[in-house]
Amino acid sequence: MTVSWIKHRFAGGVLALDTANTVVLRGHTDRTFDRFDDPDEIARFAEAASGFRAGELGGRRLSAPRPREIATTVLSIREATDRLFRDAALSGAMAADDLAAFLVACAAGLHGKTETTGQPGRPFGDPATPIAFEAALAVSALSLLSGESRTRLRICPNCNWLFLDKSRNASRLWCDMAVCGNRRKASRHYHRKVASRSAGTSGEVGNA
Repeated sequence: MTVSWIKHRFAGGVLALDTANTVVLRGHTDRTFDRFDDPDEIARFAEAASGFRAGELGGRRLSAPRPREIATTVLSIREATDRLFRDAALSGAMAADDLAAFLVACAAGLHGKTETTGQPGRPFGDPATPIAFEAALAVSALSLLSGESRTRLRICPNCNWLFLDKSRNASRLWCDMAVCGNRRKASRHYHRKVASRSAGTSGEVGNA
């Protein structure tokens, strides 16, 4: 099934976390699924990310003309990124083995590329030309190693997605207030109503 790559699917704050979040409901073995099960979705994701992540990318377009050929590299970066930074969000620290695997995965994404990156104000290079998706993914992931980024890593309590809290006072709770925040509010409201109804029924029985 073709995925609709809407704005909500880019709630991670940076390309690398958006990509990590293409595995939905991580940790829920009976409900989790992978939006990249069909490797062709990588190309469609890259096209959507070129728009939704234009600010991060400096306007540079992402290119993934042969998604099946890069799928192994992309998934390796994705999984290494999630493992390293999920632990960092939980504990504030990074395991040496996970960091080593992460760096190897990112190196594979950059290996053999002719793109230039890292210019002042242009971390993803010249916006006049496209950049290979796996290379841009590696650059985005590596940017998360900065101290400021690591202190703002969060895990959404509703969907378990990773996101970067860019709020002024670093107090954001949800990956997307309009989706996960509202779902949690609706759930709490429903359970309060059920509890209130149950309490009322118990009172009526007690007074009978």
